[in-house]
Amino acid sequence: MFRALSTGALGMSAQQRSVDNVANNLANVNTTGFKRTSIAFQDMFYQNLASSSHGASASRPSNDGPSLQVGHGARAVATIRNFMQGPVEETGSALDIAISGSGFFQVEMPDGSIAYTRDGNFSRDSTGLLVNNSGLPLSDMIEVPMEAVAIDISQDGIVTAQMAGDRGQVDLGQIELAKFINPSGLSAMGDNLYAETEASGMAFYGNPGEEGFGVLRQGYLEQSNVDIVNEMVKLIEAQRAYETNSKVVQTAEDMMQVTNSIKR
Repeated sequence: MFRALSTGALGMSAQQRSVDNVANNLANVNTTGFKRTSIAFQDMFYQNLASSSHGASASRPSNDGPSLQVGHGARAVATIRNFMQGPVEETGSALDIAISGSGFFQVEMPDGSIAYTRDGNFSRDSTGLLVNNSGLPLSDMIEVPMEAVAIDISQDGIVTAQMAGDRGQVDLGQIELAKFINPSGLSAMGDNLYAETEASGMAFYGNPGEEGFGVLRQGYLEQSNVDIVNEMVKLIEAQRAYETNSKVVQTAEDMMQVTNSIKR
């Protein structure tokens, strides 16, 4: 009964993590480039209580026949991020860029390290550098002159500008993408940014449109890949599982009360 109490409590804790995860997905349903996550669960260790084989004891169960094993519940062990392509919507802004396919934009952090993002909502800072919504510049350090009247970003990442009073195109640079063997292993940093980890592997670099890399779409943004209906179903499942585990705790408590009242 004491095991049932702790097992039920662990089940409630695990389902609470699931509800927290669904809540975060739903909160980011309109976040540009957001990738939904799910919780991975794992059963905990088992205790061998008895064996059907002759000569086996509870402390030394035999491997010759089935044994009585009782588990100790479940726990949330990992967050799995789904990098499936989200819907791409037109914005009409020349500095909005969506990646159609695999790859990440690279932005430079204040400490000089590189972070990765699918959020292509860029703008110009006071010096003309292309920066994200947090003011972090693209690692390609593309600077748009203030006298530029039009900016063109090709599908293969070449950035050009039309200058005032000049019919020619000025080459401003090349946007390079990064990709990973296991993007699900990236560490979420917040602000739509990801950091490289051992689980993700090292970054591979290439220009848009090259083998294995997506192409760029100027004037578009990739939206969140959260499916509201699917998340609501998961929320209901987690709620029902939480309620069931709470009934286990209540039942174990009732059984303990019956045991305590036997001598009365």
